[in-house]
Amino acid sequence: MTLTVDTLTTWMSKFAEKVETNKQFLSDLDTPIGDGDHGFNMDRGMKAVEEKLATKPADVTSGFKIIAMALISTVGGASGPLYGTAFLEMAKKSTTTNDIGELLDVALAGIEMRGGAKPGDKTMVDVWNALVPDVKNGILTENRITEAVAATKDMIARKGRASYLGERSKGHVDPGSQSSGYLFEALLETEGLL
Repeated sequence: MTLTVDTLTTWMSKFAEKVETNKQFLSDLDTPIGDGDHGFNMDRGMKAVEEKLATKPADVTSGFKIIAMALISTVGGASGPLYGTAFLEMAKKSTTTNDIGELLDVALAGIEMRGGAKPGDKTMVDVWNALVPDVKNGILTENRITEAVAATKDMIARKGRASYLGERSKGHVDPGSQSSGYLFEALLETEGLL
């Protein structure tokens, strides 16, 4: 699965659409365990991404850099730096490969390094860790995405703002995991074009 400028912009456009449609839901998920603004922050970030990508990037590497910078400069909280890092790592890697599996591998490593989270900490890392291998093996499905996101509900947060709640973070889906789920859904919908 090789990414091109066109498939990258389609992927981001579908992601932006999902975030906009679900911004209230994402913020509602964030209310009991965070600042209550994840959806609105991500929506602002993705609108900025779409605006910047309206001028077609010269290549995939530039596209990833544009996305990273837009997210870092417009998304508040931890999400901006984490998503931004993911896309920056993909930008670096895309100078040697446009294989989506390899790109997502370095993105996940970047998120883990930036946030210091591991699988089981109830963060977006849980969803990325579950789904990147599926992308690489060509077996990503809507069901797998839904399961990966839902799995964060019964975890106890060990990183991020939700970790202050300890046991009380249980019973809530992690908002960053939910938005990551939308990112992978958007990829799945774009995959037919890859």
